[in-house]
Amino acid sequence: MSKLHLNFKDRVGIVADISSQIARHGLNIMTMEVVQEAGHAHVFVELDHGDRPCPREDILTMLAVFPDLIEISFVNAMPHEKQSSLLRTVLDNVDESVVAVDAKGCVTMINSVAESSFKCRREEVLGRHVRDLRLPDCSILGCLDGEPFSNAKCSMLHGRKRMHYFVTGRPIVDASGDVTGAVAVIKDAQEIQSLAKTMCEPDQISFSDIIGTSAGLRQVTAVAEKIAATDAIVTIRGESGTGKDLLAQAIHTGSGRGGQFVAINCAAVPEALLESELFGYVGGAFSGARKEGRPGLFELAGEGTVFLDEIAEMPLSAQAKILRLIQSLRLRRLGGDQEIPVRARIVTATNRNLEDLVERRLFREDLYYRINVLPLHIPPLRERPEDIPVLADHFLFQLSSRLGKGLLSFAPPAREKLLKHHWPGNVRELKNVVERSAILCESNRIDADSILLVHGLGREGPAAPRVAGGRGESLRSALDRYERSILVAALGDKKSIRQAAKSLGISHTALRNKLRKHRMES
Repeated sequence: MSKLHLNFKDRVGIVADISSQIARHGLNIMTMEVVQEAGHAHVFVELDHGDRPCPREDILTMLAVFPDLIEISFVNAMPHEKQSSLLRTVLDNVDESVVAVDAKGCVTMINSVAESSFKCRREEVLGRHVRDLRLPDCSILGCLDGEPFSNAKCSMLHGRKRMHYFVTGRPIVDASGDVTGAVAVIKDAQEIQSLAKTMCEPDQISFSDIIGTSAGLRQVTAVAEKIAATDAIVTIRGESGTGKDLLAQAIHTGSGRGGQFVAINCAAVPEALLESELFGYVGGAFSGARKEGRPGLFELAGEGTVFLDEIAEMPLSAQAKILRLIQSLRLRRLGGDQEIPVRARIVTATNRNLEDLVERRLFREDLYYRINVLPLHIPPLRERPEDIPVLADHFLFQLSSRLGKGLLSFAPPAREKLLKHHWPGNVRELKNVVERSAILCESNRIDADSILLVHGLGREGPAAPRVAGGRGESLRSALDRYERSILVAALGDKKSIRQAAKSLGISHTALRNKLRKHRMES
């Protein structure tokens, strides 16, 4: 067998000339394909020269007689073979089983996933009728009548286990509209269920989700990445709103641990419930307890991470039990006597001065040394001003699609105003300010007057107005009333409009315009 590619200038009669020349030399043409392209005719010929030897030089000499032949060469595959190989490669790399049949129901194609799933070999099933194969009991033969179907539920036994599948079938129709075969895509129901579960799970936070370019923040995340894979206890310190919980989740993700990330705010859980939340309880441990008992967070985490947020607020009685757990890597459920091994890693966080609390005997000194193995400190936002515009742009980009306002951006004076603020609430406060500004701005360009800042914890502004009438009020109407209430509060506290404008962080002219808008000039 020989396969050749002949490149001609396109003209009438090329195929006839080639066929005659080959026939004169006693060779058979097995297949011939012609591809026309840019004034050229690319002719591909597969020759059968039988038992007699036919050197390549003789074949080239035989076909080189055509004056308009530009180029001739031997090839490894015909175009249809290349196309078939490409299709097979594509189908072998999809995640579902694919089976195709001809008009008689005989298998013409089966991909490698189907071979593996249904324990068969391609060469053994090609040409056999589909009924003779061990495939899910939802036949694709109905498609040969031109009737497609989607996600039909089917099942079959694999040994003693019944497997469930979703099958989609489509007829294969030629250019004249005749059905020449059918193809079925078979999906494992268990894999679909697993994918659905993954989609419902919250996205894991990684170190790439920590936004900022400052040297201080980069140094903290670099150290955190190094220690993530260890089992040592990490204590994250920093002011409220700096993102300690975000860093804790990134450490868990970076650790590669198989269990869950389980968090508890020690300040938010009443003292009477904290121990049962952490360690669980046995049935009948206290009034109102479940009969079957309940595992605590350390058990639920498995080999994952338990994040003890605001650990400085933990009562001393719970601190003693946490210390025992760290020392023995075992726990006892409330009301129980069975020792349960603990495999979870502990990450703690606080915004308090632990050293001061230890001196005042509000925090156990022995626990302090146990959890202070790998301390990390997140610097406050005011100490890393270069992160402010980066974070503000990030939050604004997220809000743009959510609010349906198109792409929002900050005007230079607005950026300058953000940079000058002290940010006592850190990143959490910045996020709130950006969201408030995005909602209140009347265009896609946020100016300085749209950024309302809180100066000091004693000036938190008016409470959000209640929506009168409930469903009947539009968002714009509610925002107008909220803005009006802010203006009323500012004017009530100050002697002059200029002072009120300064307290709101906007210009005197901008305040005048807003008063005119709400008919409050007097």
